[in-house]
Amino acid sequence: MTGSSSLLNSSRQLSDAAPSSEEALCPPGLADGDTTLTVGKNTSLTLGSDSLTIRDKQPIKKTARNCCGVLTSQQQTTLSIPYHNLLWAEISHDYLTVKYAEPIGKTDVAVASAYYTVGHDLKLKAEIFVERLLDLSYGDAQRRKRVKVLVNPFGGKGRAAKLYYKYVEPILAAARCEIDSETTTHQGHAEEIAAKLDINAFDVIAACSGDGLPYEIINGLGKKANASEALAKIALAHIPCGSGNAMSWNINGTGSPSMAALCLVKGVTHPLDLVSITQGDRRMLSFLSQSFGIVAESDLGTENLRWMGSARFTYGFLVRLFGKTVYPCDLAVKVEIGEKQQIKEHYRAESQGSTSSEGRGGEGLGKSAGLPPLQYGTVNDPLPEDWELVPYDTMGNFYAGNMAFMAEDANFFPAALPNDGLLDLITIRGDIPRATAIQMLLAVDNGTLFDMPDVIYRKISGYRIIPKGREDGYISIDGEKAPFEPFQAEVHKGLGTVISKSGFKYETKGMP
Repeated sequence: MTGSSSLLNSSRQLSDAAPSSEEALCPPGLADGDTTLTVGKNTSLTLGSDSLTIRDKQPIKKTARNCCGVLTSQQQTTLSIPYHNLLWAEISHDYLTVKYAEPIGKTDVAVASAYYTVGHDLKLKAEIFVERLLDLSYGDAQRRKRVKVLVNPFGGKGRAAKLYYKYVEPILAAARCEIDSETTTHQGHAEEIAAKLDINAFDVIAACSGDGLPYEIINGLGKKANASEALAKIALAHIPCGSGNAMSWNINGTGSPSMAALCLVKGVTHPLDLVSITQGDRRMLSFLSQSFGIVAESDLGTENLRWMGSARFTYGFLVRLFGKTVYPCDLAVKVEIGEKQQIKEHYRAESQGSTSSEGRGGEGLGKSAGLPPLQYGTVNDPLPEDWELVPYDTMGNFYAGNMAFMAEDANFFPAALPNDGLLDLITIRGDIPRATAIQMLLAVDNGTLFDMPDVIYRKISGYRIIPKGREDGYISIDGEKAPFEPFQAEVHKGLGTVISKSGFKYETKGMP
């Protein structure tokens, strides 16, 4: 017996069609006779190649017109639950319980349940069946993750806490995750919490926020005496509850809090490149991007226009575009791949599905090691010998990205990879024709920016940039305003760890 008839009616949302007998293939390691569990007289559960199929024959009674008595027939309903959506299954008190994420609308999911009576004579077989079901549903993903959740109550126009408790926590609880949630109270609070976190008590630290909390969490872990170990051991997950949710779009492929929660439950850990930024006497870690020029000003210089929503960025961009604003600077870059065709080939070679964690930035440094040493020194040190400082008096946009999406539908860096040890760098002159610049703005949406001839796209391992010609302006590090002064960056391959949907690349179309 199911807990609700509506659960079976949702089968079309979960799967276009129930698998046929040919499609219900025996999963690896299972004998043919072990793929189906029959409970009661009318219900069967079958382990298919990619989903659990539940068939339930319900008796239907009709009154016959031409004779006395009642005629009984049966109607079969079928529910197909993709393994990715299955949260948990267990035998308890003579009941088999199945909990899964049921689609609601186009982008969200919610917890649904089905219950079946299991007799004493069937309990052992049912327990074996459930264990195999969980194996198929979780694969390489860790079950019952221990999750430290940080909720920014100011995120998403103050809706982050409501989104978490309504859409996220029920999914984590249904998957039997161990949850320790905490609400941040001030800017920098997440950094303080992460810096004091017991890394042996949790598997995941989840940020229910925009991109601000992931930035704070990474830098908090980076302040620990054993920073390299902490960044490798604690996986970062992002639940998109803010105005900027780039991390979730990259690693989860969604801006939905409930779908991101499902990705946390079913995701696998994967190393993530991090970038050390040195500015003055400060060293910080970046996971997303660094910008100087029109992108930084269009973002940070329009804070007073937040009422416009995402349109404020376009407005700020056009205002500066029609003014042909330039941002003079001196720039030195350590180029690793400088040709676009070679970048495409590199992307294809590196995005074929490897889930290896080799090449972590803290590898070999020991459990007590802090952050890895800086190969290129700091911004205050002499320039590395093989770097050349070049004047760019007409710089329009300097944009370095560690991820592909900078916002929903803003795939600035289609060749970006989570763990190739390289930053993707775009530089564009500020004196290009206005029509060309508008084409570039549109090209971000349609994915053609990379191939435009006026876009200089390189893969690099480090750089130093020195603003000049003005005393004040905007520099953005992961969307946060940084002092308007010289800074230097270098990549640490696989220093961080994330919960990733695919385990080896970002959830973008990538390079053709």
